[in-house]
Amino acid sequence: MNKIERALQRTTDTKDLVIGPGVVSQTASMFQKLFPGATALIIADTNTWEVAGKAVLQSLESASVPHVQSFVFDDPDLYAEWKFVEQLKAYMEPLDVIAIAVGSGVINDLTKYTSHILGRKYMCVGTAASMDGYTAYGASITKDGNKQTFNCPAPYGFVMDPVIAADAPKELAASGYADLIAKIPAGADWMLADAVGAEAIDPFGWDLVQDGLRESLSAPAAVHAGDVEMTEKLSEGLLMSGFAMQAIHSSRPASGTEHQFSHYWDMENLAYPNGKHVSHGFKVGIGTLASTASLEFLLEKDLENLDVDKCVAAWKSWDETEAEIRTIFEGKPGHLARGLEETRGKYVDKEGLRKQLEALKTAWPELREKIRAQIIPFNEVYENLKLVGAPYEPEMICVDRERMRRTFSGIPFMRSRFTNIDIVYRLGLMPELVERLFGKGGIWEVK
Repeated sequence: MNKIERALQRTTDTKDLVIGPGVVSQTASMFQKLFPGATALIIADTNTWEVAGKAVLQSLESASVPHVQSFVFDDPDLYAEWKFVEQLKAYMEPLDVIAIAVGSGVINDLTKYTSHILGRKYMCVGTAASMDGYTAYGASITKDGNKQTFNCPAPYGFVMDPVIAADAPKELAASGYADLIAKIPAGADWMLADAVGAEAIDPFGWDLVQDGLRESLSAPAAVHAGDVEMTEKLSEGLLMSGFAMQAIHSSRPASGTEHQFSHYWDMENLAYPNGKHVSHGFKVGIGTLASTASLEFLLEKDLENLDVDKCVAAWKSWDETEAEIRTIFEGKPGHLARGLEETRGKYVDKEGLRKQLEALKTAWPELREKIRAQIIPFNEVYENLKLVGAPYEPEMICVDRERMRRTFSGIPFMRSRFTNIDIVYRLGLMPELVERLFGKGGIWEVK
């Protein structure tokens, strides 16, 4: 039994996946197996219709699968926004059809959520190795000006041809690579959460993401050049991350500190000067650099000799913590509401902090070496992002260094998930970390 077969035994939503050159021709047979007797509807945009939609249609026609007129978005400003959900829902609702999404993040999320609100399953033919959300539950949709994640099942079946993905615009694979390299520090965060008793490692979810991860990340220049074999490995790594999230009903295997930066900037509608939103992977890539820098900072600390009493004495009450959050997010009601809710979910009192830090202190000699082996050094992550064509400086996603520093101050409060930043915060080391990164001679020195 190969890795994909093992994964499909545990996934809650996806029941079939094929990946390999030429597999788009198998779309019809998968559709017939998963949805016997159903009528198909292809959903694409003008680009994905040309690169894969026509081939999917040919597969359906050759197998005599009943289908209706394809729905092809032709808006040049198409993105995962609520008005496009409404457009697709209006077209699909009166039809007794099962959707086949042909595209990457936007098409998949629009189809995924629209199918869900209509009470239907769907399948997807991926056209780019651009993110891990293909096979993950949930869809990221902008509604009322805010990007939100709406709960909905992953595709029932998935098809990916790496030849098509390798020929996609280079920024798509670069974004996918940045999303995948994030799983390295996310794994270290899970180790820390496990060590302090915040969230135990699930071996199955861990293995799905981490086994083979280094190999999938080993050739960023080849991915940038459109190498089919390396694009397939990148694709598989991303798909396994989605499966891991399905299997344990959590994004923990694929998300840590680095994703908190992306969530923070999502709430600020981070965009380029032309109005185009910065991709999830590009935001996460910069977050990965930040998380890696924080982990390397922690690895320098002599935590086996930690003065737990000093940390406990300095620990703020909930009322004091709430006041701090209100100060940090003054004038940002969305960030404030989220910060209060998420931080309350992981706050511990002084006795709870003592238990966490005593556990960390005991585990640290062995844990430090495991984390050192887990992470990719900052300079190597930086170079890999550059080689794959992804942003490697915050300014490249329109985040100046002062804004990056302000973002750091809010990250401990952005999510209830326990990560390395929570260790830094509990040790009272946030000011030192911020000075290390943004002070004189720092990685992102603010002048």
